[in-house]
Amino acid sequence: MLQRLSILLGLMFLLSISARAQDRVELFGGYSFEHYGGTPGRNLNGWEITGKYKVAPWVGLAADLDSQYGFPSQPQARTLHFLVGPQFTFPGRISPFVHVLGGFGHFQGNGGQTSFAGALGGGVDLRIAPLFSWRMIQADDVVTRFFGGTQHSMRLSTGLVIRF
Repeated sequence: MLQRLSILLGLMFLLSISARAQDRVELFGGYSFEHYGGTPGRNLNGWEITGKYKVAPWVGLAADLDSQYGFPSQPQARTLHFLVGPQFTFPGRISPFVHVLGGFGHFQGNGGQTSFAGALGGGVDLRIAPLFSWRMIQADDVVTRFFGGTQHSMRLSTGLVIRF
């Protein structure tokens, strides 16, 4: 399994060298803070990874995966979201963006639950080198429907963006 993953990563690297001039793919990874909107509300810490394929200089298709941890009464509890959708970017050294994402969310704790999830939000990237940007802030309203109720959770993220 590890050998296959290494080969796949090597192929992705080689393909990224040829696509470098096109800047079609962006990968974001970083820290994520979420105020879980359930009852009771909780502040959670975690990570977020997003991949985006640009179909035009200002629009792309984004796939977002995040996980949050930190329920004091349930140390093994966590939330997980996988969302996809369009992301609209205003290209430049300082590059604001907005996105509308949909997919699913999963709550794991005293019993697990999976539901539809959506996110509406945006952020600002600052180009720090030809292939790298710093996602200064990303803010999203993540909506889930766990245990028969609707939760609006505010998610804030920051981290590094790599362009291929």
